[in-house]
Amino acid sequence: MKYVNFVHLLYIATLLFAASACKVGKPYQQPELGLPKEFRGDTITYREDTVIFGHISWRDFFNDPQLLSLIDSGLANNYDMRTALKNIEIANRNLRQNRLEYLPSLDGNIATVNRQYRSKDFYAGPSSKWYGQEGTEAAPDKLFNYQSQFATGVEFSWELDIWGRIANQKDQLKAEFLDSYEAKNAIQTMLVSDIAKGYFNLIMLDAQIEVAKRNLTLNDSTLRMIKLQFDAGEITALAIQQTESQRLLAASLVPEIEKEIAIQENSLRVLIGQMPEAVGRNQRIDSLMNTENGITLGAPLEIVRNRPDIKRAEYNLISANAQANIQQIMRYPQLSLSGVFGVNSMLPKNWFNIPGALLGGIAGNLTAPIFRNGRLKNEYEVAKLERDKAELALQQSVMEAVSEVSNAVVTVEKQVEQLKLARKRVENSQLAVKNASLLFKGGYATYLEVITAQSNALDSELSLVDIGARQLQAYVDLYRSLGGGWR
Repeated sequence: MKYVNFVHLLYIATLLFAASACKVGKPYQQPELGLPKEFRGDTITYREDTVIFGHISWRDFFNDPQLLSLIDSGLANNYDMRTALKNIEIANRNLRQNRLEYLPSLDGNIATVNRQYRSKDFYAGPSSKWYGQEGTEAAPDKLFNYQSQFATGVEFSWELDIWGRIANQKDQLKAEFLDSYEAKNAIQTMLVSDIAKGYFNLIMLDAQIEVAKRNLTLNDSTLRMIKLQFDAGEITALAIQQTESQRLLAASLVPEIEKEIAIQENSLRVLIGQMPEAVGRNQRIDSLMNTENGITLGAPLEIVRNRPDIKRAEYNLISANAQANIQQIMRYPQLSLSGVFGVNSMLPKNWFNIPGALLGGIAGNLTAPIFRNGRLKNEYEVAKLERDKAELALQQSVMEAVSEVSNAVVTVEKQVEQLKLARKRVENSQLAVKNASLLFKGGYATYLEVITAQSNALDSELSLVDIGARQLQAYVDLYRSLGGGWR
């Protein structure tokens, strides 16, 4: 009989494991993303020796050692990065724990002492007499009796993953783990970009304050010259006043730029996880990045593979798809096994009397939801809608990324044109200042022409420095929009 029961149990287990291969739900498939063949504005001719811009390591993209040191400090100390690493660890632990869901859970019952009290009415009806344990009629005042049990053992429960609930949960947790990893990469790409742009902004401010100081010195020289002509009676006091106003305008730029420098330095220190203080930097605005012609933007498909935010959107879709499958499975019958093995006795002295006190049992539970007020169906329908929302979010993120790259490409190209025109404007304004000064000394130009020429020169030089910095920042934006910075 025992052999037959074992055969039956083995037969049932074989059927259960065969049924576990019937995975319910819709497997994930990447939706249609509608990617174009190339980016709008891409004029870079592809060659076999070119490197995809977004695949370049940030250590190879930037040349300045001080900037590289700042980025290293930021990746090590930035609080957002450190928080992202903790999130990765949490997701990894949850994923590892899911692997144990396929195993039965065991609970040890160290000791159980159970005493039940029962009244005489429990044993007898209205016309019955209540007897004691020896069979004699109990005394009228003996209204209760008790029964004791002493037990120790091990209990187990095991959910059989017939429809793939645990497998879908594994897909969901794996997607969440990868999402946390890409979240860290997304923070890194933004951090590298922000540190580089802040560093370039500092160099631009240094150049602007040098321009302001140089123009201030020029204004001082012009003011002395005009004062000499005023003393000679050749011009009126109005010339001195207007020249002084131009000088004060140039002088007021110095403290304003110094304030901007201090604020930018503090912002950079916060990005790299340090208290506010000065930031050492290069004084040259050129040769800070590798932007040679041996690069290519790559196909738009590359940003799907390279941009962390797009990969995060896809992992969210994978997770939503797995959740929809889980909600569908919750509407199916669930099968679980449970059992107990230990010792049990009614007297303490027989608690561990082996084999007499041995206790063992196994049970199978097959449960199916019948009526839950429509809650299970509603949760499944909502999960499918959440999956649809995640798919729309992925398609939207791809579209916005392609647009962002196209905007960055156009910005880089137009900044190059602006930079050429700004340089010509500076050359022209500097020549105008020189000629205006010579003509004023010879009496062929008025002091207003000199002031106007100096004002134009100041504006043109400040504009040149600003455009130069914005060109560098545009390259950084293009690098980041292509997914660069996390490698």
